[in-house]
Amino acid sequence: MRTSEPLAIIDIGSNSARLVIYQREAAGQFRILWSARSPLRLVRDVDRDRRLSLESIAATLRVLTDFRAMIRASGARRVVAVATAAMRDADNAQALMRQVRSELGLHIGLIDAREEAYLGALGGIRALPVNQGVLFDLGGGSIQIVRFNNRRPGDARSLPLGSLRLSQAFLRHDPPSKHEIRSLRKYVQRTLAELRMPQLSRSDVLVGVGGTIRNLAKIDARDHEYPIARIHGYVLSRLRLAEIVDLLSRRRLRSAKGIAGLSRERGDSIAGGALAVEVLLEVLGATEIIVSGEGVREGLVYSSASKRLPSIDAVRRAAVLSLAGRFITWNAKWAERRAQIALKLLHSLERTPGSEVRTSLEHAATLLDIGRSVDFFDRYEHAAEMVMNTELDGFHHREIAMISAVIANADDEDIGFSQYRPILTEKDAASVQRAAILLRLADEIEQRWPKRESVRLNCRVTRQEVQIQGRGLAGWSLQGVASRFERLFGRRLSVRS
Repeated sequence: MRTSEPLAIIDIGSNSARLVIYQREAAGQFRILWSARSPLRLVRDVDRDRRLSLESIAATLRVLTDFRAMIRASGARRVVAVATAAMRDADNAQALMRQVRSELGLHIGLIDAREEAYLGALGGIRALPVNQGVLFDLGGGSIQIVRFNNRRPGDARSLPLGSLRLSQAFLRHDPPSKHEIRSLRKYVQRTLAELRMPQLSRSDVLVGVGGTIRNLAKIDARDHEYPIARIHGYVLSRLRLAEIVDLLSRRRLRSAKGIAGLSRERGDSIAGGALAVEVLLEVLGATEIIVSGEGVREGLVYSSASKRLPSIDAVRRAAVLSLAGRFITWNAKWAERRAQIALKLLHSLERTPGSEVRTSLEHAATLLDIGRSVDFFDRYEHAAEMVMNTELDGFHHREIAMISAVIANADDEDIGFSQYRPILTEKDAASVQRAAILLRLADEIEQRWPKRESVRLNCRVTRQEVQIQGRGLAGWSLQGVASRFERLFGRRLSVRS
């Protein structure tokens, strides 16, 4: 499969307009080439007059003119533009859409609430390791709530509980009064009660989509000095959400803008959205939210390729191959062989290794060579940093941290875990260190194995010794690995050809 031509997605929401330009890579992964966002606050006009003001129309045309310039510069010929809640509710939306088509040549599709909910769920769950539960997509004007099972979106509902809409209607003082907060919460409770949603089961998860929930997660991450910059996949607990809601409710807008992680553009709307999310968790009996960095825009992209979501394993494979394929130093055959060697060693030493360790070791072995693109001698360090700081769809943050830690510790066992807290702790040290030395061994063996021959590695394990038998190993002194292996596995290590 060749890399596809760029695809531009324009999403005109109640709070802002977004442009994202994607390109589908050979591995099947969609990569962002360019992204732009501009606040519009259309829902303010709609809630006040049921119409878009002349100022909002002019601002929308100006933003779309800028988006068109970026689309042309990117070479994207395919453009999909949609509008959601605010435009659905505006009496003069059709007139604006005709004007945009006439002046800019852009056709805007006005999607209904159910389609918006479906697309949000499709995009929201595809790149997360989740199977069933409830997804909510909180925008500026509305919230869409969707149940999903076996990674398939099901029944969807849309409610007028958007962040900007709620803040504008209820939170009139700065900071909001206790009476305003109680009124907002009661309104959200009454509105949600109409859906008669059952509480989550033990196997259900709650997924959050939208700028408000991403910003709440970012505030929490900054407060924890969280090691992964990407919010996609972040887990926000109900307890931490309550603390953030309390903080936002007590601060004046001016001082709230100083909160680390808070977007300046969301200062006037995030409190209302946060209160709505808190009530939703109470209604569903949820203890945490898995935050998705994707939503309607990605749903449009994915639906253009397939109507069915791939399995979690397929998403992971595509993500790993997509990341690795960006580096000319990465060789697919070498990576596959290194992974085979690493897993052979693991299964020889541990009959039933945990799935987390096995998965971490396999992906660490696959991705190691991306570090060569920066520097050969520090390739472990660079590869570990890249894993932590890029997108790896389909993985929990803990799994990403484990892969990175295994790579980093393979080169230097004194790296430790301080840089991975709070995701990893000292309780993970033994598993990471054992997997790391196996990765180091696999890398050393792969470098000595004849490149045109398949791997036929034998491991002879006794109580006192582990003997590795394979081509090209006779002269290897095991310098730098033998003593470390014995300390971690309690057996001497030897090799023979």
